[in-house]
Amino acid sequence: MSISSLELSKFPFSLPSLPFEDNALEPVLSKESFDFHHKKHHNAYVVKLNELIENTEYKDLTLKEIIQKSEKEGKQAIFNNAAQVWNHAFLWYSMQKNGGTKNITDKAKALIEKSFGSVGEFQAKLIDAGVTQFGSGWAWVVLNKSTGKLEIIKTANALTPLTNENLKPVITVDVWEHAYYIDYRNRRPDFLKIFTEELINWKFFEENTK
Repeated sequence: MSISSLELSKFPFSLPSLPFEDNALEPVLSKESFDFHHKKHHNAYVVKLNELIENTEYKDLTLKEIIQKSEKEGKQAIFNNAAQVWNHAFLWYSMQKNGGTKNITDKAKALIEKSFGSVGEFQAKLIDAGVTQFGSGWAWVVLNKSTGKLEIIKTANALTPLTNENLKPVITVDVWEHAYYIDYRNRRPDFLKIFTEELINWKFFEENTK
């Protein structure tokens, strides 16, 4: 299931598939990590969302509409689970084997230099956003539709730029502890360094900057 088709999907929701095999990112991220992060954590959000909206008006909405409506109406439990279903799927597409700054494409490099000055500055800012996000949350690269430039933001818990019409998500990295603890224990900075150097999916990055 692609990100665009996931946004348009409706109740009952099912666990979005990984866009790669669960052992494809080894040794950077292990199969065991995906067994927990995808099959357990991500799936738990899907199951809970279905339970929460089964007998409500939200049942007839798309996933994107559920995220936006629940955020506006303060339906926190529905928002948390719906947003986390989408956030995690977006994360999977943000990653690939042999990606990251070690294997950056010419097009992505030019886009990054236009907004951040250099690939090194981009990497430093993305790592800093993830490290300084207190507690659980996400670090995002987004396209500001007003300026046409890329920005790096961080969000707490399940918050997502999908609720901001002026921001288009480009890639994300999960800094909830369950995203990295199996492979990196409490070393969030190490995880973020390796994510930026080896995992960023530049094809997905480029698609989302259009």
